[in-house]
Parts: sequence; C-alpha cells; structure tokens
Amino acid sequence: MKNIAIIMGGYSSEFEISLKSGNVVYQNLDPTKFKGYRIHVFKEKWVYVDDLGFEFPIDKNDFSVIVKQTKITFDAVFNAIHGTPGEDGLMQAYFELLNLPQTSCGYYQAALTFNKRDLLSVLKPYGIKSATSYYLNQGDEINEDEILQKVGLPCFVKPNKSGSSFGISKVKTKDELLIAIVNAYKEDDEIIIESFLDGTEVSVGVINYKGKVTVLPITEIVSENDFFDYEAKYLGQSQEITPARISEEVAAKVRNVAKKAYEILKMTGFSRSEFILVNDEPFMLEMNTIPGLTNESLIPQQANEAGISLEELFSNAIELALKK
Repeated sequence: MKNIAIIMGGYSSEFEISLKSGNVVYQNLDPTKFKGYRIHVFKEKWVYVDDLGFEFPIDKNDFSVIVKQTKITFDAVFNAIHGTPGEDGLMQAYFELLNLPQTSCGYYQAALTFNKRDLLSVLKPYGIKSATSYYLNQGDEINEDEILQKVGLPCFVKPNKSGSSFGISKVKTKDELLIAIVNAYKEDDEIIIESFLDGTEVSVGVINYKGKVTVLPITEIVSENDFFDYEAKYLGQSQEITPARISEEVAAKVRNVAKKAYEILKMTGFSRSEFILVNDEPFMLEMNTIPGLTNESLIPQQANEAGISLEELFSNAIELALKK
C-alpha cells in the first residue's frame, strides 16, 4: 500500500476549485493500492487534514507529518493545485529536491506553460499558431492607439500568469481598454492583449496513459457569456460538448497540434490545451498542466468519453510518477 499525498489549495484565486479537484482525487483513489492523504497548502499553513477535519502540520524539511506520535512519509504526491505554487513550477522543484515522485510535469515545463507569453513564443517556431498579441509589464507606458493598431477590436486582455479566467476581459471599444488593463493587473504584473479570434473554441487533454502519449476526445465549448469565463467554467453557464461537433479532418488537426505541443515541451502528466478554430485551423490560447479534476471539469469528461474511469485516470498518473 503506497501513501499518496494529494496536495490542494494553493496561493491564488483558484484555491477553492483546487480543493474540489483534490477531494475528487481523494474519493477516487484505488483503495487496494493507495492510501490518500489530503494536504492543504496555503501561504499561512501546510497541513494534513484527516476525515474528521483535524489538521496536522506538515514538516517542510522532508514533507512528512506526525499523527498520533507516528511519522508518516509519502511514496508519491498527486498535485491538484491550480495556479501558484502548484502549477508554476515551485512545488515541482521542491519535490525534485526532496526526490519525491509527483504526478505533474517537471518544474521547467510548469513554469513555461504557466506563462502564456513564453509558452506561445516557444511553440511558434514549430508552426503552432496563436493570436496576434501585445505585451505589457506593470509600469510600462500604455499607448492605447498602438495596442489597438496591433490587435484590433474586439480584443482580449488577460493576466499572463493566472487561470480559471480570473482577470480576463473582452474589450469591444477603446474606452474599455484601460479598465480591462487595470482589472488584469489585479491578478498579475504582466499582461497579454490578444486579437479576437472568431471561431469555435475547443479544449483537448493530452496525457501519458500506460506509457503512451494519448490525446483524449475533444470538447467543444459553447459559452452563454461573451467568452469561456469563470461563470461559464464553473457555474454552468456554458455547454461543453464531447466529442466536439467538428469534422474528423479538423479533429485530426487539433489532435496533431495538441500532441505535438506536448511532445515538443517534453511534457509528462496531465495537460489540457485550449484552441480556437479559425477557418478550420487551430490557434492555441494556452496549455494547463494542472487542469481541473472536479466532476464538472473537462479532463474527467474527456476521459469518460474515452472509456477511462477516474480511478484508472488517477491510478495511471500515480503509477507513472512512481516509475519516473
């Protein structure tokens, strides 16, 4: 029986979703192979939370915990933290220093993919398309005419390093641009402003399943809102259609690009990439390396369509981590 630490929470606006994801993992671990421990990672405390809600502090020196005078150590870590410090490479580097296997990609891949600007720049020479974009760092002069001349209207203003659509605005008029920039700076000190891509939005998971890079069925996203924002993602204000209503020819293009990106970046563990299809060509928006694992989330929906249960999905991730 292997002891598995399921880390959840985190330091960002996404902590509540992460707690949900972590609990889904906890509830779907194979009890014949693994004993799960829910570990809450917050700025003010790292604690193991037992089934009665009692908290036991984690010793950060070796990531262990003492419960009833017994020291518990872990065979592997299941990473369910969306945002910092779980998705941006910090936890990955920490576990690598401790020589503790964990389910997500390595620290470099995590840091790179968490930074939308850097991710798209690295993939561009490989022919992976993305929107026309304009970058701002906090303190930069904001030249609205120059921005709009490059990206046009409507456009999207996004924090460069955040998830779950926090801080994103769709800008339709010049008057809205500055408000959107101020809003994005609440989440991050770097901003990416992108031209509007008019087309079908799709999302696709790529995982290593039983040692083979596997592209899951594609999900089409139809948001009732202006775009796939927080409400659309988590409050049911969108339709997620798996498999997507696209031709096999277009689906093959999406699968190829998603798999190519995963392999170029030497990814391991989970990834979920978002694309807009413009004239049947996939344009990449971003890649998530700790995608949501709640029952409503896309990766579980896609795995289900592929005939992979949550228990199999999570067991596979842990087994691959233990082999690394």
